[in-house]
Amino acid sequence: MDSQQQTFFNMKAFYFFAYFAFGGLFPLLSVYLQSEAGLSGSQIGVITSIGPIVMLLTQPVWGMLSDYTKRPRMLLTAACIGAGAVGFTYLFAEEYIVFVTIAAGLAVFQSAVIPLSDSMAMNYVYRHGGDYGNIRMWGAVGFAVSVWLMGNLSDWFAQSVIFYGFAAVLFISAFFSWGMPKEQVTTKVDLKGGMKRLVKVPGFMLFLLVTFLVFGPIMANNFYFGLLIQFTGGSLAGVGFAFLLAAGSEVPFMRWAGNWIRKRGILVILFAAAFASGIRWLFYATGPEPGFIYVTTIIQGFSIGLFVPAALQYVTELAPKEVKATAVAIYSAVGNGLGAWFFSISAGLIMDWYNILSVYLFYGVLSLAGALLTLWMIKQNSSDNIQAAS
Repeated sequence: MDSQQQTFFNMKAFYFFAYFAFGGLFPLLSVYLQSEAGLSGSQIGVITSIGPIVMLLTQPVWGMLSDYTKRPRMLLTAACIGAGAVGFTYLFAEEYIVFVTIAAGLAVFQSAVIPLSDSMAMNYVYRHGGDYGNIRMWGAVGFAVSVWLMGNLSDWFAQSVIFYGFAAVLFISAFFSWGMPKEQVTTKVDLKGGMKRLVKVPGFMLFLLVTFLVFGPIMANNFYFGLLIQFTGGSLAGVGFAFLLAAGSEVPFMRWAGNWIRKRGILVILFAAAFASGIRWLFYATGPEPGFIYVTTIIQGFSIGLFVPAALQYVTELAPKEVKATAVAIYSAVGNGLGAWFFSISAGLIMDWYNILSVYLFYGVLSLAGALLTLWMIKQNSSDNIQAAS
């Protein structure tokens, strides 16, 4: 195996184990907090929503450290070890405030894991060729396998097994992080100046709203999907099986995304993904039997597997060259940060007022609103092309 093959192997292994760790903890954490810790919906909402906000604040700090030290691999390794160590302390938490503190501490380290690895992987692919989607899909594989395995282990032993698995696998990912690409392309992110330019770019602000409405529920679903399955009569093993189907179905769509975008256009793919996601949430709001939930989880592959690469490409193409890095940072902050925070904390409050089915009704309505906005963008784009041609 030559050095380039070894680097690609290390990147794939890193994504597999990093997302394996995330998949074994976050989808089952809400179930643990409700059944084992006895927390209310609003308390769970705060715990699951504090992470995105902390990550929003600390992610730029990791970026500046990476630029200053020129050692992104070292920082990535430290972040993996730190996240694993902090996540393990969930085992000893009993009070609500302790759970909140651990969630915030974990987010500090977690905020570096994906941005740093994505930056290194995308820069390497850009310089040496290859397909980022084929690397990133190993994260979907790891996530899918992990939720299925940890769901079954939780049924066989105890739910606390998720914290042992999270720490152990993140330590393994830290090993492979040291084999990630050495090079780093430093991209200066100027939020203030960049935002002034980006607000003038036609369609950028509207797309940020679409990202908030569509990607926010997708991120929050990772925390609340297990509660939905248990509410409808499913088991922890069933939660794992559902996530295995859902996350596993992302793999082929991520592989096909590039070709479909070239054939159909980015906005058409984004609309299809947003619409499918909204319909899925509305179906769950009807309280279907677990078997029907399992069958329809493959819609996640279509929605996430297409929306993620299409949205990133759309933002990159839409933004002027000088502020592309800023555009991607803002896009990530709106979807992974503000969107995940809003829809996570809203879900907790809605659960206290009504039930988990109402949460998915809320998700469905707003996701479809995002799909309609995307459809309007398609029509506007077509009108602009017609005017330009004439």
